[in-house]
Amino acid sequence: MKRIFAIALLIVMGLQISGCAVGMAMYGKRTPNISTIRREMHRDEVIMNLGQPLKTMTTDRGRIDEFEYQVGNDPSAGRAIGHAVMDVLTWGIWEVVGTPIEAFQGKTCHLTIEYDMDDKVTKVTTSDPKDAMGN
Repeated sequence: MKRIFAIALLIVMGLQISGCAVGMAMYGKRTPNISTIRREMHRDEVIMNLGQPLKTMTTDRGRIDEFEYQVGNDPSAGRAIGHAVMDVLTWGIWEVVGTPIEAFQGKTCHLTIEYDMDDKVTKVTTSDPKDAMGN
């Protein structure tokens, strides 16, 4: 009887623990399409595409918005299924490995967009060189 109780307890604990890596893989952050941002685009369109900026500064020439985004952490059903299978095979112990793997998935990049007095894009600078637009 004690053995059955111990096995049942392990199953319940495994089900409670599992899901973090699976959820993180399933609902990662999409990489925004920076290539849609172009000169003369209005600030409202930029915010519609990228979301609210982290910081906004006003200068004598216009405005500067700073955004933060992730590259390489797109949602992935394949990664989620892999984590789920490993959770089942290891009775949830995989979460000790899988969750940190997902936590360090992707790279955080910064995007700075400068606008003129009419809130039109004049310059775009990114910390990710492959996304640089040559502005």
